[in-house]
Amino acid sequence: MRVLGIETSCDDTGVALYDSGQGLLAHRLFSQTELHLDYGGVVPELAARDHIRKALPLIRAVMQEAKTRPDQINGIAYTTGPGLAGALLVGAALGRSLALAWNVPCVGIHHMEGHLLSPMLEPDPPAFPFTALLVSGGHTLLADVQALGRYTILGESVDDAVGEAFDKTAKLLGLGYPGGPAIAQAALDGDPKRFQFPRPKTGRLKTQGAHPGLDFSFSGLKTAVVTAVQNQPLTSRLVADIAASFEEAAVDVLAIKCEWALEQTGAKQLVVAGGVSANRKLRERLIHLSEKLGVRVFFPRPEFSTDNGAMIAYAGYLRLAAGQREPLSFGARARWPIEEIGAAKN
Repeated sequence: MRVLGIETSCDDTGVALYDSGQGLLAHRLFSQTELHLDYGGVVPELAARDHIRKALPLIRAVMQEAKTRPDQINGIAYTTGPGLAGALLVGAALGRSLALAWNVPCVGIHHMEGHLLSPMLEPDPPAFPFTALLVSGGHTLLADVQALGRYTILGESVDDAVGEAFDKTAKLLGLGYPGGPAIAQAALDGDPKRFQFPRPKTGRLKTQGAHPGLDFSFSGLKTAVVTAVQNQPLTSRLVADIAASFEEAAVDVLAIKCEWALEQTGAKQLVVAGGVSANRKLRERLIHLSEKLGVRVFFPRPEFSTDNGAMIAYAGYLRLAAGQREPLSFGARARWPIEEIGAAKN
C-alpha cells in the first residue's frame, strides 16, 4: 500500500509518501518560521494562506522524487486535528479532493497520533505496548499506549504546554521564535545552577488519584523566569544562565514524570515524540533514565520530531490497512482529545 500524507496543522507544510513494502519513499517540508518571525508566534490566517501556496508544489515534488504516478497511490492521509482550524481545513480539503479525483480512500489523522507513531519510521522501531511522552508547542502529555487507537492519558499539562513555555521564555529573553532551539542554543554558554527555578508538581505525593502525580504545570516556571529578569539589564551572561537554568528545570520535570509513569505502568518501552523531543538535554536525560530503570527509550530522528508529512503518511497507512475510511464530507477539529480517536474498524 502506498499512502500520500499531508500535514498542515500549524506552521509547517509537510508532505510524504510511505510504501508498506519499501518504507518512506520521499518527504518534503516547508517551514513558515520566517513568515511568523516578526510576530513572535504563529498568525493563523497567514499560516493557512501559506499552506495553500505550498501544499500542491510539495506534493508534485514528492511524487516526482518517488517516481510515483497518481494511479500508483492507494490512499491519502491528512491531519484533521488538533491544530489551527484554517490550516487544518487546507490539508483536509486538498486531501479529500485528491482522493476523490484519484478514486482512492482517504483518512483523517490525529496530529498527536502521528507524533506518537513517528519513532516507528526508524530502523529499530518500538512495538506496542509502551508508555509515551508527547511534548510539543501545544501539548504535554503522558499516555499508556496498548495498540493503534488504544490510548489512555496518564497525565497532561494543566496550563502551558512545555513547548509553549519554551516559546514564552525565549520571547521574554529576546531570543526570538521558535523558542525551543533558541533556548537550547543560549543554554550552551549558561550556568544551569545559577537560578533554582521551581519544578512544579514534582513534590506531590505519588499516591493520589488513578494515575497519581503525572499531571504537568509550567506556568509557575515561566513566572519564576519573569521574576528573575525584573529590574535588571538582559546581559548576554544573564540570558545564558536563565536559559540554562530554565532548560534544566523543564527537563527535570519531564524526566521525573516519565520515571513515575514507568513505575506505575510497568512498561519496558518509553516513546518520546513531538517537537521538544529534539532537545539534546532531554534526550540525554531520558537515555540515562532508561538505563537506570532497565527500559528502552525511542525517539524519532530530529527531522521527524517537529511536524512532518512522514508521520501522517505512516499513521494513515496503519489506519487504512485496518479498514478505516472517511466519507465524502470532511472537516477539522481544532480541539481533539487523543483518547477520543478510537481504534480503526472495518
